[in-house]
Amino acid sequence: MAEMKDGTLTQEILPSGTPIAHYIIDKPVGAGSTGVVYIAHDRDLDRTVALKFLAGYLAGNREWRDRFQREARAMARISHPNIATIYDIEEHDGRLFLAMEHVEGGSLDGYLADHHLSIEESLELAVQISDGLAEAHHHGIVHRDIKPSNILVSTRGRAKIVDFGLAASLRRDPASPANTIVGTVNYMSPEQVRGGPTDIRSDLFSFGVVLYKLFTGKTPFTGRTIEEIFKAILERDPIPMIEYTINIPVEVQRIVTKLLNKNLELRYQTADDVRTDLRFALEAVLTGRAQYVGRKKEFARSIAVLPFSNLSADRDQDYFCDGIAEEVINALTKVPGLRVAARTSTLPFKNSAEDVREVGRKLHVETLLEGSVRRANNRFRISVQLLDVPTGYHLWSDRYDLEAHDVFAVQDMIAQSVVRALKLILSEDERQTLFKAPTTDSLAYDYYLRGRTYFHQGRRQSLQFSRQMFLKAVEIDPKYALAHAGIAECAGLLVHYYGQTQEHYLVEADEASQKALEFDPGLGRAHSARGFTLWLLNRFDEAKKEFETAMRLDPDQPEAPYFYGRACFQRGEFAQAVKLFEQASRSRENHEAQYFAAQSYTALGDEASAMAAYRLALRAVEKHVELNPDDARAYTMGAVSLCRLGERLAGLQWAEKAQAIDPTDPGIQYNVACLFALEGEATRAIESLDAAVKAGFAHKAWVEKDPDLDSIRDDPRFKALKWRE
Repeated sequence: MAEMKDGTLTQEILPSGTPIAHYIIDKPVGAGSTGVVYIAHDRDLDRTVALKFLAGYLAGNREWRDRFQREARAMARISHPNIATIYDIEEHDGRLFLAMEHVEGGSLDGYLADHHLSIEESLELAVQISDGLAEAHHHGIVHRDIKPSNILVSTRGRAKIVDFGLAASLRRDPASPANTIVGTVNYMSPEQVRGGPTDIRSDLFSFGVVLYKLFTGKTPFTGRTIEEIFKAILERDPIPMIEYTINIPVEVQRIVTKLLNKNLELRYQTADDVRTDLRFALEAVLTGRAQYVGRKKEFARSIAVLPFSNLSADRDQDYFCDGIAEEVINALTKVPGLRVAARTSTLPFKNSAEDVREVGRKLHVETLLEGSVRRANNRFRISVQLLDVPTGYHLWSDRYDLEAHDVFAVQDMIAQSVVRALKLILSEDERQTLFKAPTTDSLAYDYYLRGRTYFHQGRRQSLQFSRQMFLKAVEIDPKYALAHAGIAECAGLLVHYYGQTQEHYLVEADEASQKALEFDPGLGRAHSARGFTLWLLNRFDEAKKEFETAMRLDPDQPEAPYFYGRACFQRGEFAQAVKLFEQASRSRENHEAQYFAAQSYTALGDEASAMAAYRLALRAVEKHVELNPDDARAYTMGAVSLCRLGERLAGLQWAEKAQAIDPTDPGIQYNVACLFALEGEATRAIESLDAAVKAGFAHKAWVEKDPDLDSIRDDPRFKALKWRE
C-alpha cells in the first residue's frame, strides 16, 4: 500500500483498482489533515464519484466518527448547485468514507493559476460561493475550513464547496499526532486562532480571505511561522487590495474589508447579506455603474518617509523636521515606479518606538526612511537611514553636517540616495527635476516651513497664522513662488470656508496667485492657486484652464482637482465633480474630497454609489480626526456620513462634538444645519443656518446645489434667510 505525506501526516493510500463496496478506486487526488480523497467508479450507477476517507489516526476517535457521520448526514439532505452533493456514508476496514459528487475541474487555487479572471468573472465566482455558504448556514452547518482547496471550480466555471462541516474547529487537536494543527492557518478567523467558539461568522471571515486571494492573487495574512501568521490575523490590518491590482470596485473593497473585520459584531452577520452585496457589486460592474479605486500605475518599490525626529536643544524645531520630511516626500513622488506613502499616513508614527517592521506593515510599504535633525544656531546635523521592512536591516544611511543655506542640497542628496539604494533608474530630466530649490534664502524657507505646518491644521486661526508666515517669507524673498501660492490659498480659504471680508482677501489672493505664476510659470501649485482664486472671482472659464494646467504639470497633487471639483459642484456639474473629487482622493488621501464625491453622487441621484463613497469618506475622516482631534470641520463631515449610512445616533454625537470644538465657526454651523436637515430636524436646521449666515457664511451658489438641504427648501423660514452673495 502506497503512502501520501501531507505536512506531518502520513496517509495510507489505496492502490488503483481496489474494490470498495460497489466502487472501484481509480486514483488518489488529494490528502489533507482529515483524510484522503480518491476518484472512483460507481459500478451500480455507472458514474464517476469522489470518495473521502476519514484519516486513519481519526478512525478510532469516537467523537470524530460521530461528528463525521452526523454532519455528513446533515449535508446529504442539501441539494444546491454550489455545494458538492454527498451521496452516501459507508465504512471500509474500520474507516469511514463519503461518496460525493465528482466535479470535473480542480480547486480554486488551480483555477486561478490557469485563468486570468476579469472583475466580472471573479464576482461571478464570489456570488456562487456566497450562495453555497448561505444555503449551508440556513441548515445550521458551519464549514470551519473555508479555503481555496475546499472550493472546486468545474470546467464550466461553476464553484462548488466541499467538506462542509468535516474539517476541525481549527485548533490543536489532542487526537492528532504530534499535536498537529488541523486546518489551514492562513484562512483562520481570529476566534479560531484564539481557540474560542466558532459560528457562521467565522466562515465569513475565511470567505473574506478567499475573496482577497480571488481578487489579488495574494493572501492577506502571512508570516514565516505559524506564530507570525496568527499575530497577523489577530493584530494587523491587511494591505488594501488596491495595492495589488490596477482597478477594483469600491464596493468589493468594502465587502472584503467588512468580512475581515476582527470584531465578530462588526463583521457581516449572515452569508445572505454578503451575497446581496456581491450581487449588487456584480450588477454595477456589468451595467457600467461601478465606482473603481486603484493605482494609476504599477509600482516597482514602495517607501514611507517618517517625520524626522527633533534632537535640537530648542524643542520648537518640530516644524522644521516635519518640513524636511515633507519636502523629501514631495521629491520622491516624482520618481517613476516608486509608491510613496502620504504625509498624513506617516504622522501617527512620529517619535514612535514601534518596531520598524511593524510600522512598515501598517503603512503597507517595503522600505522606510527615517531621520533626525539636530540644530544649533545656523548649523545642522541631519542623519537619515533607509530600512528594509521585511528584515529590519539597513539599506543605506548617511549623516550631513551643514550650514542653513545648504539644506536644499541635502534634500536633493537624500532623494537621490534613496533612488540609488532602491535601484530605480531615472532619466537625466527626471534627475534634474527630482528636487528644485524653491528659494535661495534659508530664512525665507524657514518661514515657509512654519507656514506649511499651520496650513496643514486647516482651521481658521491656523490659516491666519499660515498666511502670516508666508507673507514673512515673501518679504525676505519677493520672488518665492511657492510662498505666494500659499498666500493665495490661505486668503482664498479664509473667504471660501470662513466668510472673511471678501474685498480684502480676494484682492490679496488675486495679486499673490499672479505673482506665483510670474515667478514660476511651470509650478503646478501656482496654477492651482490661480485657478482657485479665479473661481472665487466668478471667472470659471479662466479657472478651468488653470486647474487643467496644474493637473498636467503635477498630476499627483490633490489641490487642483479638489478645488476644480468644488467649482464644478457649485455649477451643478455633478458628474465632472465626481471624477475630480475621486482624482483628488487617489492622488493623496483627502477626506474632504472623498466626502464631496459622496455628495456629488447623491446630487446625481446615484444612491448606491453615494453609499459606497460615504463609507470611504467616513473611514478617511476617522483616520484624520485621530491625528487632528480638534478639527471641527472634519467632525461635521463624519457626522453627515454616519447619518447617511444609517448611524443616526453616532452622527448626532459627532455633530455635537463639532459644535463644542468651535461654536462660532460659520462653516461648522452650516454643516451641522445640513445634518439636521437630513435627519428631519427642520427647526434646528433653520436655526443653525441662520447662525451660519450671521457668522458670515457666504456661499449662496453652493447652498442652491447642496442635496443635504433638499428637505427644507420649501420651508418659508429657509426662503427668508438672507444669504450673502
